[in-house]
Amino acid sequence: MGKKDKKAAAAANGEAAAATGLPSTEFMIKPETATPKLDTSTWPLLLKNYDQLHVRTARYTPIPMGSSPLKRPLKEYLRYGVINLDKPANPSSHEVVAWIKRILRVEKTGHSGTLDPKVTGCLIVCIDRATRLVKAQQGAGKEYVGVVRLHGAIEGESKLVRAVETLTGALFQRPPLIAAVKRQLRIRTIYESKLLEYDEKRHLGVFWVSCEAGTYIRTLCVHLGLLVGTGGHMQELRRVRSGVLTENDHLMTMHDVLDAQYAYDTYKDESYLRRAVLPLEILFANTKRVVVKDSAVNAICYGARLMIPGLLRFADGIEVNDEVVMVTTKGEAIAVGIAQMTTAVMATCDHGMVAKIKRVVMERDTYPRRWGLGPVATKKKGLMKEGKLDKHGRPNAETPQDYLEAFEGKNGPAAQSGAGERAESGEAKEVKKEKKSKKEKAVAAEEMVTATSGDEGNGGEAKKKKKKKEKKRPAEGSASSPEAAEKKKKKKKSKGEE
Repeated sequence: MGKKDKKAAAAANGEAAAATGLPSTEFMIKPETATPKLDTSTWPLLLKNYDQLHVRTARYTPIPMGSSPLKRPLKEYLRYGVINLDKPANPSSHEVVAWIKRILRVEKTGHSGTLDPKVTGCLIVCIDRATRLVKAQQGAGKEYVGVVRLHGAIEGESKLVRAVETLTGALFQRPPLIAAVKRQLRIRTIYESKLLEYDEKRHLGVFWVSCEAGTYIRTLCVHLGLLVGTGGHMQELRRVRSGVLTENDHLMTMHDVLDAQYAYDTYKDESYLRRAVLPLEILFANTKRVVVKDSAVNAICYGARLMIPGLLRFADGIEVNDEVVMVTTKGEAIAVGIAQMTTAVMATCDHGMVAKIKRVVMERDTYPRRWGLGPVATKKKGLMKEGKLDKHGRPNAETPQDYLEAFEGKNGPAAQSGAGERAESGEAKEVKKEKKSKKEKAVAAEEMVTATSGDEGNGGEAKKKKKKKEKKRPAEGSASSPEAAEKKKKKKKSKGEE
């Protein structure tokens, strides 16, 4: 076919396309050497940077259950929600949490660590299923901005700066006189602290502290005053970070929560509630991830350990005993686990335990059961139904020989004991029973003999002791007879006087 013929064919195709009203371009997916790059940096929550996770396998069967954390139905969204609350001054943390429970009409609420009544700032309020993460949040690090009032003038700001820098690292602390905990001496770590501002006229210093959970800033202010030499106390305090969330991350006031619930009750507008309440997955922003197959999700919810066959993707830099979060392919948090393998081992190993469960977050049966559907389990269920295995799946007298031979290695002693039971006849069982009863009788007779001999021995010993006492008495009487007579006389006199 020459060039002229090709041009003529192309012109004919163009005319035909014009006649039908379709564009003349060819609709073809042409093969490419490199796959187009997927940008997952904007994906929400636990799916962020999904393409950067190591791939164990890409083959799995998606199950149309569960939903993306941001697309959950409102009722479920609230059950798996947390609020980054700006605690107001004066009410206690427990009061605030109880009010939110009443406003949102939910079953359970918890908080990420008590703030004193006068203290304001970040208080993470967990709702329903998210309350399972409360303990972890209470132990997370905190950041505070405080105001210390010194009891006298100091030479310069530099003295206070040095004092603030001195109070870093592990410190001894005893809770203040008015405290909700036992006043025991304990060690708390201050990771970093710096002086932000100092007012020489009013003797007020503003400082920032990053510290371990359970640090008393009131005690820290007293220590600052002692180091400076004037004495001091805490004037004001605000928590600016609790765990992962700071005061710049969706901070909500009590009025915001109340208005959001009102908007939903009155106008059926969910958008305000979805803005005020965040999915609990936001708390795992800095935790290493392990993506799990949909078929393994419900088994983990029932407490099963995550094994290699259930693994899809995993984060870089996982070490043994690291805390990891198990995630579905839709980005839902299933459970918090303790890694039993490093990243390198997960990539190379073909069997074994990836992680054991620390705390399950997801509700059971959110995903369907997918265990016990293999050929071995199916055959076992069939035999149990027919009565050829007992209710626990162990072999009995009617178990087929081929099953025992095939699964001897898997069932171990159970299979062997089943074969032995089947071989045993009724006569052999009767002989065993007779032997057992004879042994029991012999043991009982021995016990009786030992008991009687023991009693006799005890009786003999008692008689000997009595004789010894009787021998001692006359000797004592002869030695102390005048004293005894005097005592008797005194007793008689006292009785007469009475």
